[in-house]
Amino acid sequence: MDRIDAMRTFITVVNEGAFSRAAERLEMSPQLVSKYVSQLEQRLGVRLLNRTTRKVHLTEAGSRYFERAQQLLDDMDDLENQLDDWQDGAQGTLKITAPVSFATQHLAPLLCDFQSENPNVSIDVQLNDRKVDIVQEGFDVALRIGHLKNSSLIARRIAPVRLVTCASPAYLDQHGRPQTLQQLRQHRYLRYSYMDADTGTAQHAELFAGRHQHADLVSNNGDILVQAAIAGAGIAVQPSFICGKAIAEGKLEVLLADQEPEPMNLYAVYAHRQFLASKVRRFIDFLSTYYGEVPYWDAYSNG
Repeated sequence: MDRIDAMRTFITVVNEGAFSRAAERLEMSPQLVSKYVSQLEQRLGVRLLNRTTRKVHLTEAGSRYFERAQQLLDDMDDLENQLDDWQDGAQGTLKITAPVSFATQHLAPLLCDFQSENPNVSIDVQLNDRKVDIVQEGFDVALRIGHLKNSSLIARRIAPVRLVTCASPAYLDQHGRPQTLQQLRQHRYLRYSYMDADTGTAQHAELFAGRHQHADLVSNNGDILVQAAIAGAGIAVQPSFICGKAIAEGKLEVLLADQEPEPMNLYAVYAHRQFLASKVRRFIDFLSTYYGEVPYWDAYSNG
């Protein structure tokens, strides 16, 4: 009896809930499946399963063995998969979802550089600021910005994302330069409509509330808000990857630099899978070192 084959057979029986269904999955006879499990029990000296005519139930020993055996086989499969990756190389279509403003301004060079190193990988990028269900909608990787909540997905931090309070010099010359957060109430707010506690701007939004006769300009796109700020429409609180260039060019002026909202992060999010495809693993590894801890867009805003 091959120990690995017996272990896989036992795990398949547990996952399928019946010997007959495990036999179908493994493409072997139910008698051979039963024999493998029985031989495994004899070798271990414990009963792993209680059998009935329709279902199987794990014993206490079986439950412990199942957890460790599953992890062991997952690790073995992952190791073999990684070795295959090195041998065969990444290939296929990589489907990515990403935030609109970040992707349109900063993603194309990365994708081109990645494909230069992985010429057999095609890329399908879909831009959307909503939180996409990557499993349901068939994406390999989602780029997300914010403070991530606990979930069943795996998230890898890629780069910091600063939030900058800014306005045009012309607007500030006319309406004054706020020196404290409380003075923001005297100004017009260019508000991002997806703003919530996860974006890090909730505190600033509260301070803008209750101000005197200043109507908001609201949009679900940060580029529009930054362009409106450049045109003198009010004060925006936006990521430096959107407003950094305008700040460097003198079109926008940074306000309250010592009271920035808590920085967010750019994450690569992907589903926890037993076998992570080479194209996904290589993309995430490539992405994780591409922008660095001080991204080039912060060089703009730092002058």
